[in-house]
Amino acid sequence: MLTKLTKLLLVAVISTFSFQVKAQSNGFEVIKGLELMDMIYQHLDMYYVDEPKAGSLSKVAIDAMLKELDPYTVYYHESNMEDYLLMTTGHYGGIGSIIRKIDDYIVIAEPYEGSPSQKAGIKAGDQIISIDGRTMKGKNNDEVSSSLKGPKGSTIQVKVLRNNKEEITIPITRDEIQIPHIPYYGMKNETVGYISLNTFMQQTTAADVKAAILDLKSKGMKELVLDLRGNGGGLLIEAVKIVNFFVKKGTLVVNTKGRVEEENRVYKTMEEPLDLNIPLVVLIDESSASASEIVAGSLQDLDRAVIIGNQSFGKGLVQRTYDLKYGSKMKLTIAKYYTPSGRCVQRLEYYDKAEGQRPSEINDTLVKIFKTSRGRDVIDGRGILPDLEIKEKEYSRLTAMLSFNNVIFDFASDYYFRNQTIANPESFTLSDVEYAKFKEMAIKDTFDYSTASEEMLKRMRKTAEEEGYFDDAKVQYEELMQKVTPSKERDLEKFKDEIKPILENEIVSRYYYQKGRILHSFQNDDYLKKAIETLKDTKTYNAILKN
Repeated sequence: MLTKLTKLLLVAVISTFSFQVKAQSNGFEVIKGLELMDMIYQHLDMYYVDEPKAGSLSKVAIDAMLKELDPYTVYYHESNMEDYLLMTTGHYGGIGSIIRKIDDYIVIAEPYEGSPSQKAGIKAGDQIISIDGRTMKGKNNDEVSSSLKGPKGSTIQVKVLRNNKEEITIPITRDEIQIPHIPYYGMKNETVGYISLNTFMQQTTAADVKAAILDLKSKGMKELVLDLRGNGGGLLIEAVKIVNFFVKKGTLVVNTKGRVEEENRVYKTMEEPLDLNIPLVVLIDESSASASEIVAGSLQDLDRAVIIGNQSFGKGLVQRTYDLKYGSKMKLTIAKYYTPSGRCVQRLEYYDKAEGQRPSEINDTLVKIFKTSRGRDVIDGRGILPDLEIKEKEYSRLTAMLSFNNVIFDFASDYYFRNQTIANPESFTLSDVEYAKFKEMAIKDTFDYSTASEEMLKRMRKTAEEEGYFDDAKVQYEELMQKVTPSKERDLEKFKDEIKPILENEIVSRYYYQKGRILHSFQNDDYLKKAIETLKDTKTYNAILKN
């Protein structure tokens, strides 16, 4: 006999799927599955050695079930509503800071400019000791983040250790935090305008991009760079509106197809465009996803923009949020989207993607070729492939270790407390005297690292010893090993040119926040340099788009 809980679940399931004929054939499997889950819970509740935590068990079970589907179908418990708001709208109630774990404590990595934390006097590098008297020692990012988030208008007492010297208790009144979707826009030269777009989460995204375009036009813009690097997406309709700025009214931008017929929709431009002729470059990278890929893919399919950068993330799925009981919600994948050429950019291997890992590339035989409006070849199943690819910079292991072990972060904090002001982000450079101080800090740090060459030579030695050849090559081996064995002092000078820009950018963020990071990064931005070069080379630009 079914318990009351199972009966209620069955009613919910049957009422939800009753409009689908196909679901009727799955009825037995649905009932069977729910009965088994109910029986297992009953046995746990009655016989398990310890008192089971019912809420935790159900959350784990639901998460495990949804994990079998796709990475984007997720359940939000009522206690995670701030995370839900952040993920779906870019808004949440909190103090407005990026945090990171360093040793036993969480540290403020960067307060948002104008946020409650910044206004209250929180600084990057502040170590969070306690919140409302509760120690934060040993807490992870999620635990501290949950304590910092909360209703707008509520106040928390945050005790921090500043500059490893003094403990300060700072009252912070939470507010609604909105992650800036346009952290910067401006003119890069006399005629090239630039807009950095972080997210499509807000319903004003397209309107704000439009305002930025019109402002840049008033300043003499003749060509535009739209930067979607690191943009994880958001609202599909905002992506459609942005494409609309550059193509004719009534143009197909994207269509969605799902198992339920009601989700099969066509999205066309609804307004007159802002500019049909302005030369346009869109920048993408491996973190450009979803709505970013709709904009880049549609403009590529319509031969309206040159796409520059790296292969995009490959998220061609559409989600919708449903309200559940007890204040919880569910974000459910309901359809796939297709750009004007008919391709779906969703990576074909996403079902096998391990958490935190990028999926391996699929075989060429599994992808299909589609045609843009002027007959250029584009493919599905791999995200958006750029028209002009920028080779990603490869950094030394030393640089990676300096970042991973927070040596760069700590020096930037130290520099900030020693220097009240610095030059503007576009022109700031670190002096040789200060870089020498950084070297001293890095050399004193206890981290160790090895080079790929050193590891390879060690493997070669083992093989040579097994085969009996090592004694004959021992002298040459030791000479070579001496050259490839890492030395912090030597390598800090050898890789100075790649370390210094990263260090400078971290320092700039202490004074000028996210906008400053962007402005400083222009000094070494190969993507932007290539974009401007392409826009100025009319012959190349037109050849790519077959104009």
